[in-house]
Amino acid sequence: MAKAWGGRFEGDTDARVERFTESISFDQRLYRHDIAGSIAHATMLSEVGLISADEAKAIETTLREIEKEIDENRFAFDISKEDIHLHIESELIARLGDTGRKLHTGRSRNDQVSLDLKLWTRDELDALEENLRRLQRALVHAAERSVDLIIPAYTHLQRAQPVLAAHYLLAYVEKYERDRERVGDARRRLNALPLGAAALAGTSLPINRQRVAELLGFETVAANSLDVSSDRDFVLETVFVLTMIAEHLSSWAEEWILWTTTEFNFILLPDAFCTGSSIMPQKKNPDVLELIRGKTARVIGSLQALLVLVKGLPLAYNRDLQEDKPRLFDAMDTVQASVELAAAMIEKAEWNRPVIESKLESGFLDATTLMELLIRAGTPMRSAHEAVGRLVREAIDKQATLAELDVERFESLAPGKGSEIRSQLGTKKAVAAFQSEGSTAPALVRQQVEKWKSRLAL
Repeated sequence: MAKAWGGRFEGDTDARVERFTESISFDQRLYRHDIAGSIAHATMLSEVGLISADEAKAIETTLREIEKEIDENRFAFDISKEDIHLHIESELIARLGDTGRKLHTGRSRNDQVSLDLKLWTRDELDALEENLRRLQRALVHAAERSVDLIIPAYTHLQRAQPVLAAHYLLAYVEKYERDRERVGDARRRLNALPLGAAALAGTSLPINRQRVAELLGFETVAANSLDVSSDRDFVLETVFVLTMIAEHLSSWAEEWILWTTTEFNFILLPDAFCTGSSIMPQKKNPDVLELIRGKTARVIGSLQALLVLVKGLPLAYNRDLQEDKPRLFDAMDTVQASVELAAAMIEKAEWNRPVIESKLESGFLDATTLMELLIRAGTPMRSAHEAVGRLVREAIDKQATLAELDVERFESLAPGKGSEIRSQLGTKKAVAAFQSEGSTAPALVRQQVEKWKSRLAL
């Protein structure tokens, strides 16, 4: 088969141009979706009378054969055929002759490419949603195992207040739930059939776009052919969603990298997810966590590249849009792998309970609780804040905890209640004192664990 666009050209294409313009090196992964779209298109063409039923059957049978050959790595790719679409069509024509030449009736590569990419993205988003669900399940399992463990929570990387480890883990369940919602939103918005827009204006042939949408599982038909030809919103939105997921993974990875250091020593990672040093025999490096953090830069870079790619493109199709696929593919592959590894690590990692508990009273994690005890005793909030700050300074000077200060210091702040207030200090009692909705109150955290177990069918 000659070039699909070669009728008005004379001579061969420069080999350098073929190398520069080819996309088969990366878009060959769309072959299943290209074939599915072509089978649906052929079915519709036969139903509206543009090809015969026998021709549609021959096209489908041959496309299935080609698909099987690609599956089994028996199909030859050649950059002179540019992309996956021309590879499959040229092979179809080689086997079926004029019947194969009829397949492209009523469509263009512009809407064909958009269709294939939407089908691929839709499948990948479905897989991503399930991977995120597995990650959430791993977090909920870990929360259930550590529902009695208290850890320090941080602001500015300084110890702030005590929380249950389960509360910390459930915070990421919430983040990934928003990510799952964004995945669903992106999927819904892309689920409009582009095929039938042809190059940019539609077609004068009596095609039935609604039938193709039905065959391929699209909820609706894209309404404007110019929009279809130029639209890559669904690619940008998908990569934005992937970027948010990567950002959440990166923050989690950074925390666990810190928490596996000797200085923290909160988390014990399984050996299977770590590596060693070629020169230092004692090293156990959290390389997987570091790469999850590092690969976030690739995903952000893909989003940046796509945003620049579509900036200022005039309607309708421009060849620039060929460059969308490497960025989308790389971002999706990176995040899918990161989510999968994160879930596996969380399932197998353990808290270093003795170390955490031995340091739990360091850092005055109960200071805010003390302030709130004074507020309940009638002290204005700002006055209570200042008073507790002075007590913390005193405790630092004495190398003591707040609960170890003389009872008279508390009595001077809340006459008649000093002993009672001091008896309610300490990290465990501080955690038990929480009661606001959404807080780390033990009863509420246990309720949240059960809620998520039910929502995730655990």
